Amino acid sequence: MNSKERLIRRLAGKAVDRAPNCNLIMAFAPLYIGKPQSQFYLDYEVLVESNLRVAKDFDLDILGAISDPFREVFDFGGKVEFPEDDIPLCSDNLLKSYDDLPKLQIFDPYRSTRMRDRIKGIELYKREAGDEYPIMGWVEAPFAEAVDLRGMNEIMLDVYDSPDQVHQLLEICLEAEIRSAVAQIKAGADLIGMGDAAASLLGPDLFGVFAQPYEQRLVAAVHEAGALARLHICGNTTAILNLMKLSGADIIDVDWKVDFKLACETYRGYAAACGNFDPVAVVQQGTPALIREAVWKCLDAGDANTLIMAGCEIPLSTPHENLKAIAEALRDYPRY
Repeated sequence: MNSKERLIRRLAGKAVDRAPNCNLIMAFAPLYIGKPQSQFYLDYEVLVESNLRVAKDFDLDILGAISDPFREVFDFGGKVEFPEDDIPLCSDNLLKSYDDLPKLQIFDPYRSTRMRDRIKGIELYKREAGDEYPIMGWVEAPFAEAVDLRGMNEIMLDVYDSPDQVHQLLEICLEAEIRSAVAQIKAGADLIGMGDAAASLLGPDLFGVFAQPYEQRLVAAVHEAGALARLHICGNTTAILNLMKLSGADIIDVDWKVDFKLACETYRGYAAACGNFDPVAVVQQGTPALIREAVWKCLDAGDANTLIMAGCEIPLSTPHENLKAIAEALRDYPRY
C-alpha cells in the first residue's frame, strides 16, 4: 500500500496497514539536505527535492508545497525579506489604510512570482511521485491573508471599528486564494491545505463572522475544482471546534493544546481529525519512547479516519531519530 492509497482509504474509513503520517514539514527539509533556508522559499526545485528526501527517509505520507505564509503577500506587492538561513520576514504592512483598498490588485497565479513557483513545485511533484504520494498544495485562508496584508493588531481593531472594510478586504483575499488553489489543483494537487492561524485569536462570535464563511467558500471552491481540503488553524481552538467542523474541510488539523479525543468526537461525521502531540516538548525535545506513547495516545483517541501529525510544523532542529520514531510508532500500533 503506497502513501496515496493509504490516505484515500483512511479518509474513507477503510482498512489500512497503518495510519497516515501527515506531519507538516517546512524549515526542517532544507536543513536535512544541507541547503540554505532561503533556497527552500525561493526555488521550487529545492522545496521538492528536500521534501521528497524527507518523505522517503522518514515515511511521511504527504508531499507538501507549504513553505511560509508570505507567498500571496509578495505577489500582492508586499515587501518580503529572505534571510539566508531563517524564515521569510514581512515587517511592513502593505495595506496601511483602507483608502488604498482599490489599489490592491488580485494577482494572476500564472503570472505571479512566488505562487507560480509553488505551481511549478506541484508540477514537479506530479512528475516525480504523483502516483505514489498525495500532493498537497497550500494557500492562506482569507482571514489569515487579511492579517498578513493589514497587520495583526490593525485587523483585531478593525473587526470592531471598520467591519465593512474588513469584509471588503476578505473578499479580495478570498478571490486571490481561490485562484491560487484552483491553479495548484490544475497543476496536480490532490488536496489543498489552508492555513488560518490568526483566526484562532477570534472568539466564536467573531470567528463565525470574519473567518468561517470565507473558509467555507474557499473549501467549496477547492471541492468544485476536484480536490480535497485540509484546514489548519494553530493554537488552542477548543472554543471554535464546533464551528470548524462546519468548514466542509475533509481534514482538520488539531494543535496540541486541544483535547484530541474531544476533537475527534466533534469532527466525527464531518472531517478526519489530524493531530496532535506537542511538536516541541514531544517531537523536538522528547525521546522515541515518549513519541511512541504520544502517537499511540492519539490513535487510541481517534477512529477509522484519524490521521497523525504533531500539532504544528516539525521543528527544524528535531533529532532524526525522533522523526523516525513517529513512523515506527505508526507501524507498530497493534489495533488498526
